[in-house]
This record gives sequence, C-alpha cells and structure tokens, in this order.
Amino acid sequence: MTDGIGKEFLEKTKYKYLSESLQRQGVPIPPLEYAYDPTAELIVLPDPETLPAYPIDLRKAIDQRCTLRRYQETALTLDELTFLLWTTQGVKSVTKRPVTFRTVPSAGSRHAFETYLVINRVEGIEPGLYRYIALENALLPIEVNETVAARIAEACLQQNQVTNSAVTFIWVVVTERMYWRYGERGYRYLHLDAGHVCQNLYLAAEAIDSGVCAIAAFDDDQLNQELQLDGEKLWVIYVGALGKR
Repeated sequence: MTDGIGKEFLEKTKYKYLSESLQRQGVPIPPLEYAYDPTAELIVLPDPETLPAYPIDLRKAIDQRCTLRRYQETALTLDELTFLLWTTQGVKSVTKRPVTFRTVPSAGSRHAFETYLVINRVEGIEPGLYRYIALENALLPIEVNETVAARIAEACLQQNQVTNSAVTFIWVVVTERMYWRYGERGYRYLHLDAGHVCQNLYLAAEAIDSGVCAIAAFDDDQLNQELQLDGEKLWVIYVGALGKR
C-alpha cells in the first residue's frame, strides 16, 4: 500500500524523473498531432461507428495469431483499413488537458506516435505513402507512387513482405510528446507503447482473415530518410507488414 511508502522515498526514486520533466518546468504541452499542411486534401475514412463488427473470439484470436510473411494478392477494403487504423491508434476522445484517449494504452496518455502507411492494395486508394491523421480519421497522401514500397523494403533490409503486403504500417515517434512528461525515461516508454500498438494490429488482423509480420530490423537512417524524418525529433520505431492469409 502506498500509505506505507514514505514521501521522501518516492521523491528520491520512483517520481524523481517527473519533478525534472519539462512538464514540471512549465513548458507548454506539445501538440496532440504533428503539424501538416492545412490546405492538403485529406482522404476521409469511414466513421468507425459504421464499420462492420468483424466478430472474433478473443481467445481464438490470441491462439491463432502468428507472424505471417506471405500474403494473397487480395486487396483490403477501405472499411478493413479503417478498422486496423482505429484499433491501433483510434482517438476515442480528447480531454481538456488536453490529451487523447485512444484504443491502445500509452504512458501518461502521451500517445507519441504518428502512423505512416505504405499502401499497395487497398480498394479505392492509389499505391504510395500515406499518413494517418488520427484526430480527423483521415489519410494524408505523402507520396503517391508505386516505387515507394520497394524503397521501404530496401530500407527494411530487403524484407519482401513489405512489397508483397496489402499495407505496411510504420510507427513514427514524435519525441517531444513523450520527453515533455518523462524526460530520458520516456524513451523506455516509447518502446513499450510500440509493443501495445503492434499487438493490437496482430489481433485485429485475425478478425479480417489477415496476418502481420512485425519488423524491427531496418536501417534507421535510410528508413527515416525515405519518410523525410530527421531521426531525432521524428524517427521510426517499429514496422508491421500486413496482408490477407
């Protein structure tokens, strides 16, 4: 019980990093979403409330989940892509603080990720690189080009599941969102949060007869460069290729 733990002990150990944080120093809270051109034309996704149920027993999803590296050439529907985005980074509400409450846990509700997508086969969406604008539940085209997948695959040490996938998720860290509250310790939480997100993708994929291959082996500099990230303020933490079984 916390009543048995002295305040002095807590200050010296568990909560010391909080007292030294930018938050405690009065630095304003970082934006909830990384800025983008407000004049850009977004692709509005279906309302998550209108999506099919995609029913699956949780025990079954956990039991049959396994890494999948080969996929059918079947395209995902736009509803299915929206379902995957919603289950991995969907915004359920925004509080007055402000923070976002999402479909995955995050240390201090910091939710420090932006989701980039290499889309190869999704109905109604041209192949290319996109970013999920979670607050708007929409896609922002970054580079509409069929060569993107091959370049990303090369940065992922030539792992062909990227080019063969229907879509590959790339989770990008916005460092200041986590660092603001937790300082250096926040880097630990970023990696924990990435695991939460990717596990949700694995389980959600089971509901639409798909599979995932999580990818942590990639050339950091090359992959960051392909996404036009600086590698410090913005950097790739995890990748997940997905396609139909």
